[in-house]
Amino acid sequence: MRPFSAVSAIIITCLVLSSCGFGGSRPSRETTSSVVRPASPVPSAAISAAAAQAAPQPEALAWAGTVPQPQAFMPAERAVGMPVPAERPIAMLAPENPAREPRGRSRVVYSHSFRDAHPINFGTRSPRKLAVHGVDVSRWQGDINWAKLRTQGANFAYIKATDGGDHLDPMFKKNWRRADEAGLKRGAYHFFYWCRTAGEQADWFIRNVPRDPSALPPVIDVEWNGESSCKRRPSPERVREKMQVFMDKLERHYGQRPIIYTAPDFYRDNLQGAFPNHPFWLRSVAAHPSKVYPGRKWVFWQYSGSGLSHGVDGRIDLNVFNGSEEDWHNWVSARSS
Repeated sequence: MRPFSAVSAIIITCLVLSSCGFGGSRPSRETTSSVVRPASPVPSAAISAAAAQAAPQPEALAWAGTVPQPQAFMPAERAVGMPVPAERPIAMLAPENPAREPRGRSRVVYSHSFRDAHPINFGTRSPRKLAVHGVDVSRWQGDINWAKLRTQGANFAYIKATDGGDHLDPMFKKNWRRADEAGLKRGAYHFFYWCRTAGEQADWFIRNVPRDPSALPPVIDVEWNGESSCKRRPSPERVREKMQVFMDKLERHYGQRPIIYTAPDFYRDNLQGAFPNHPFWLRSVAAHPSKVYPGRKWVFWQYSGSGLSHGVDGRIDLNVFNGSEEDWHNWVSARSS
């Protein structure tokens, strides 16, 4: 046998330490359930060594601790109702190669020309009757041609930023920059992970998403995900408590009340009648939201998970704003001032 060298001792020591909990945990594998994963390779994510499966810890209230103060806050936002839908959208012919548009109210609203792999007949309350359409994207859409997507009628985009307390979508920074350059209003969303504390997740989002006063309000995506490495399903009371901690911290930092994205089963189990002063973004791909979420006011409706558009290979989620073009400009301006 060869003599026991110093290099061998170092290697063995490192292996022992890693088995004792230093970087040995599995990262979260959250993705939005509405996005179909493509067969082609997608960019790999950079995952930290934080313990995604760590035992739950007591959470401090959202106002405990030092939180950066917002740049702008609209107290009236708490009392403002949701916009009223318009009868018909205002169509705008999209140029072939749109120049970069200025920020703010002057951004043009284009009528949508998306196709759908599985179109649904929503009857008289079709999303096509609403004026302002948009998309939500993540790494699974790959490299997006944002200029082409814009000419298809994507007036806004919600871009996946983070999930859990250690996962940053590897396409977020690129998508965040290019969506803005193409003239879309953009916002970021966080997929909530039920095996991490809400405070940790809020800190992770704040660390990775810029505080841009022209951006749309941040979104907390809450849903049950059967593919997740976290199998916990907390009680409704615990769910709402964790959401409140997360949303309070983001509101203090960004100066905008977060939007709640959810799906029918999660809403039924946890959110009926809850958070009456928060804006909602509702997934409803087979019927109008009024039938799936009776009595719930909403700002955005995700009406398809099978959209087709130039600029994106494969399918993309389609969404619509609940209001007219004028309602949209007013809503955006109130959150950008």
